[in-house]
Amino acid sequence: QVQLVESGGGLVQAGGSLRLSCAASGRTFVINVMGWYRQAPGKQRELVATITAGGTTNYADAVKGRYTISRDNARNTVYLQMNSLKPEDTAVYYCNAVRTLDRYDYWGQGTQVTVSS
Repeated sequence: QVQLVESGGGLVQAGGSLRLSCAASGRTFVINVMGWYRQAPGKQRELVATITAGGTTNYADAVKGRYTISRDNARNTVYLQMNSLKPEDTAVYYCNAVRTLDRYDYWGQGTQVTVSS
């Protein structure tokens, strides 16, 4: 099993920044891709960004140029630096890790990000 614990959410004004962290523990050797998803009220969960153990990144169009995903493999931690935040970025942000063998998804408990206008 892999456990994911997020931190760093909160309330910020539009144009501000936040940094999310997600620490993985347990059988972390089974995972390669980690990432962040978000879910706004009344909407489906959507991809924000992913990163492989080798550092290859992928971003949703809505966050390109504003968000940066990074990873510290030694600490089994993934980060999401969010800049130029907009009210439409308000959502619960979930950390995700994918088990390489069968693409099973592990999820964190989520952290609330609220951007006020």
